[in-house]
Amino acid sequence: MARKKCITNFEIAQTMLKDMAGDVAIDLVKICERKRKGVTDEEIAKKMDLKVTEVRTILNMLHFRGIACYNKEKNKKTGWYNYTWEIKQKRITELLIEKYLEKIAKLEEKKGLEENYVFFNCKNKCENHPFEIAAEYQFKCPECGESMNPLDNKKRLKEVEKRISLLKQDLEELRNNY
Repeated sequence: MARKKCITNFEIAQTMLKDMAGDVAIDLVKICERKRKGVTDEEIAKKMDLKVTEVRTILNMLHFRGIACYNKEKNKKTGWYNYTWEIKQKRITELLIEKYLEKIAKLEEKKGLEENYVFFNCKNKCENHPFEIAAEYQFKCPECGESMNPLDNKKRLKEVEKRISLLKQDLEELRNNY
């Protein structure tokens, strides 16, 4: 059986983790992925050369989103609690699937606009306007005053369709492997 690719190999996963908990969140998740069992915040701090408080802050941000979970045990000698953290790959996958579905929906909407409207633009390419808006401006660009002409949106439509196709492939890989 082929070994699963780490979820952090997906660029969108890296972006999501970075947005949630900062640049070092990606490395933190990778450490936990490689360990494949619970790891203490002290171990993570040592491997990342960070302060334990910084690691805990990141872990708590990920915990808030349901990505990181912990087990708490009291150290009988010191009386302090030890926290063992794990990363929930499945939760990252769920969040990524939500993001992919949102992106696909937005692109499908854009595709619908490209298919159903004629867009106009000036030679300076200031901004694209649908026919109705261009007509209101009497086919003169509101930004630069140049005349606006209809756009051939077949190329843009193909680009949108290609992006949708690629996102659907990634989405399918996520669903099948994670």
